[in-house]
Amino acid sequence: MADNRSPQARSKNMSHIHSKDTKPEETVRRFLFSRGFRYRKNDRRYPGKPDIVLPKFQTVVFVHGCFWHGHTNCSYFVIPKSNIDFWKQKLKYNQERDSVNIDKLQAAGWHVIVVWECELRTKNREARLESLVNEIHECRP
Repeated sequence: MADNRSPQARSKNMSHIHSKDTKPEETVRRFLFSRGFRYRKNDRRYPGKPDIVLPKFQTVVFVHGCFWHGHTNCSYFVIPKSNIDFWKQKLKYNQERDSVNIDKLQAAGWHVIVVWECELRTKNREARLESLVNEIHECRP
C-alpha cells in the first residue's frame, strides 16, 4: 500500500517528531527533579544516549515511546497500514539496538530502567513515577 500523503506533507509530519526532550521524558525529569534527584540528560558518553543518567545511583533511565520502540502487547503500538515492510524492519532494528545498548550498559555496571510512554498516561502516571523512584533507590551502591 502506498503512502496516502504527499512527500511534502509526510516530510512536514516527520519533522515534528523529536528524538529527545519529548513530553514523556519531560514528565519523568520534572518528577525526579521535584524529588531531589539530579541527573544528566541524553549523555552521549553512554550507549544509546540514555534519556536520564543518575551517576550517584549508577542508573540510567530510558523513556521509550510505545510506537518507536515497538512496545509489544501495548494498545498504543500499531504498525502503520502503509509501507508495512519498511516499518516492521525499522521497528525491529530499533528493538535490537535498544537491546544491544542495554546489554552494554549492564556489562559496564549500570542499572537500566525503561519507562514506557503508556505507563505515563494519566491513570497510571503517579504509580509508575513512584515505582521509578523506588527502583532508583534500590540501585544505590
